[in-house]
Amino acid sequence: MLTVALYPVYDWMAGRLGGRRRLAALLLTILNLLIVIGPATWLTLGLIDSIRNLSEHLDLSALTLSPPPHAVKTWPIIGASIYQFWDLASTNFQAAFAKTAPLLKPLGGILLGFAEGAGIGVIKFFIAIVLAGFLFLPAPSLVNAILLFSRRLASGRGERFVQLAGATIRAVSRGVIGVSALQAFLAGVGLVAAGIPGASLITSAVLILGIIQIGPSVVLVPIVIWSWIAMDPTTAVLITIYLIPVSLLDNILRPLVMARGLDTPMLIILIGVLGGTVSYGITGLFLGPIVLAVIWELLVAWTRERESA
Repeated sequence: MLTVALYPVYDWMAGRLGGRRRLAALLLTILNLLIVIGPATWLTLGLIDSIRNLSEHLDLSALTLSPPPHAVKTWPIIGASIYQFWDLASTNFQAAFAKTAPLLKPLGGILLGFAEGAGIGVIKFFIAIVLAGFLFLPAPSLVNAILLFSRRLASGRGERFVQLAGATIRAVSRGVIGVSALQAFLAGVGLVAAGIPGASLITSAVLILGIIQIGPSVVLVPIVIWSWIAMDPTTAVLITIYLIPVSLLDNILRPLVMARGLDTPMLIILIGVLGGTVSYGITGLFLGPIVLAVIWELLVAWTRERESA
């Protein structure tokens, strides 16, 4: 997928370097690794810093709860247990937290498993970038072999399907991943410039929400509202003027980018993102929409050819 999506860039770089294709493949691979490693490191360090700041300000001994109403005792089945625990938490929050700690162990295991899967997915993505670098040079001969096989498999239309698959991969990569990455970059720059706490965590949320087609407005609009409450009016106005267009950028760019040679409905992209994420984690987040879009385009082409016949 990466080789097909990035091959036009590789071809352009090779032309700029006087036909030195090995050098172009090496430079593009290094550039891709820097693009991935740089923001990933920034997001990770920012997340660690946010968690550390939260742990420093979170003092369990300072947390207090009001005593429970006596009406809680009258609740059927669970009333007495809830009242007893609530009363303990109102007098000794640390003891109540220690009492619930064993119940949180399964949740911790689930979170650790999710973190492990995310880490493995990131490592796989780095390996995929390196392998894509090795595939740039033999790409023309590989494409010719695939075209020859497609002609033998489906004479008269197999070659068109191969070209359609390549166009779909490039269009979906630009429309889903490229636009989301651009939004996350612009949002991150604005958040850091405004001095908003937790900028790295918010930026990562913008990237993920953009890829899964929910949109970054879910996190950027609350930031705008918060700026009017916690900051001076001038800063709040600047944040609003900057973040609102950034949150709506995907609605303008994505249809324009994906309309170049493709008619894949956004619902198909959304289903591919969700299905790929559930099945393969971070890797599926990128592969799901591309694979399903290719299947959709091939199905539409096959249907049209059947109707014409």
